Amino acid sequence: MLKAVIFDMDGVIIDSEPLHHKAYHKMFNDVGANVSKELYESFTGQSTLNVCKKVCEVFNLNEAPETLVKLKRKHYKNIFENDDALQLIDGVLKLIKNYHANGLKLVLASSASMPSINQIFERFDLNQYFSAKFSGADLKQSKPHPEIFIKAAESTGFKNEECLVIEDSTNGIKAANAANIFCVGYDSLHSTNQDYSTANLVVTSFDAIAFEKLREVLD
Repeated sequence: MLKAVIFDMDGVIIDSEPLHHKAYHKMFNDVGANVSKELYESFTGQSTLNVCKKVCEVFNLNEAPETLVKLKRKHYKNIFENDDALQLIDGVLKLIKNYHANGLKLVLASSASMPSINQIFERFDLNQYFSAKFSGADLKQSKPHPEIFIKAAESTGFKNEECLVIEDSTNGIKAANAANIFCVGYDSLHSTNQDYSTANLVVTSFDAIAFEKLREVLD
């Protein structure tokens, strides 16, 4: 029986990718890294530190990865505070309220930093619905490693088979698979060139996984 739902944030709750894209590319320009579209897309779902480690490795940069992280976060903070276009993804607030009203425990498991997570949750008043929040930036391993989902599931007090993950990225889906948690792949317009083939269920609308419909699929 389904008792808890673990949400990714970027691409599932908010479409912050355009903001991250701007911030990352400002940082890439700062350090002289000509990151291709293909390389950038391969970063989806990874923590900022791991992305910066990869950039330093690929471009043989003299700067430490932590320096790149600080640059990227400085740019993101400036964009976040001055960009009014950032909104919740269509239908996700309705879904969160639907799950919460039906007694499901909700947890966030995102590769974003905790300050970024808290900014989003405070801006859209989401803390009231979630029992816990996990940031990949605070963990040893990054998606596609399952560490974040294992910890998120443990925090609910339920077994992994009583939990469900909603993800939009290849790395996130791989992480859910490795944690042996049922994974819904959310294939949206905001997620490009991601592999949903190993998700247990793929949807293009949150209406398809409202509590009542999801219970039919899982029972």
